[in-house]
Amino acid sequence: MARQNRIQQALALGQSMWCDFLSRDLLHSGGLDRMIELGVRGVTTNPSIFENAIARTSDYDTDVQAMVHEKKTVEEIYTALTIADVQEGADRFLPLYEASCGGDGFVSLEVNPLLCHDEEGTVEEALRLFEQLDRKNVMIKIPATPAGMGAIHRCIALGVNINATLIFSRAQYQRVAEAWISGLEERAASGKSVQGIASVASLFVSRVDTAVDKLLEKTDGKELAGRIAVDNARAAYSDFEEIAASARWKTLAEKGALLQRPLWASTGTKNPAFSPTLYVDSLIGPHTVNTLPPATLEAFLSSGEVALTVTSDTGGGAARIARLPSFGIDLDSVMDTLLQEGLSAFEKAYRTLLEEIGKKGNLLSFK
Repeated sequence: MARQNRIQQALALGQSMWCDFLSRDLLHSGGLDRMIELGVRGVTTNPSIFENAIARTSDYDTDVQAMVHEKKTVEEIYTALTIADVQEGADRFLPLYEASCGGDGFVSLEVNPLLCHDEEGTVEEALRLFEQLDRKNVMIKIPATPAGMGAIHRCIALGVNINATLIFSRAQYQRVAEAWISGLEERAASGKSVQGIASVASLFVSRVDTAVDKLLEKTDGKELAGRIAVDNARAAYSDFEEIAASARWKTLAEKGALLQRPLWASTGTKNPAFSPTLYVDSLIGPHTVNTLPPATLEAFLSSGEVALTVTSDTGGGAARIARLPSFGIDLDSVMDTLLQEGLSAFEKAYRTLLEEIGKKGNLLSFK
């Protein structure tokens, strides 16, 4: 029997590895198929990923040209291109989705980031995208803003698979989990089945260290550098364990509901002084997902350390987080800033992509 690679070893401990990337080239070059063979069990996307894939390559030019001639708007072109990629990706993962009884094999597509403070608009777009994608193994990504929480609840109640994204703080995670549970409860109360509705809560990791470590540089707490992001994620996992043991969840589980798994996002290491697999090795455990950029995925395959770590040193983590105020660091304020920066980055990427599609269209229309 062939020895398991590190992705497969992590799966044996309960963690699914997804790839945080999708492009036409990955689909058509055989790259995604190779990832699936290695044990990758899903894909996530965001506006920044599609900006790089669509605006910075010629892979989509033929389709853009055809749609320009059809007089489609840049928004319609963007939607058509992203839906086509996500559908093709979902089709590649369909055998895994079916073999895992709906546990894995998902591809995520984000709602228009300009709607992040518009609950009604987010729900409408999520429903529209879910219908257009027409694949049972897709998730719609909704940012965990105050408006997003309401949208997550309503979409879950309507039977839409949801990836709640841009979570940074425990408080955010707890509100997302409440939106998911209450959405399922509302659906069950209306007499509808809660079976097969999948959801993940995407908690961003490395960006926390990037922000906190910069503040720690000016203090006597430098030894905390590179620790707080993992401590924060492990604390959120403790919240997850409490939820999974609650009477509310058990009632839903008896009706066939699926757990909303914590998903570790932004797991590429930003600081070259840290291990390239720091945010993978440190957060492995049951009922979790880690979505890795391709470079981090390769690093983990070659040199990652596989062990049950997501429940490690939680007491030490709580103590380290509790020390931050003594260095003048308000972690809640840091998390709020990170959320706003994340929303702004996705909005900028989306606007830039639309502009680039428009430029491509103008150039291609003369060919």
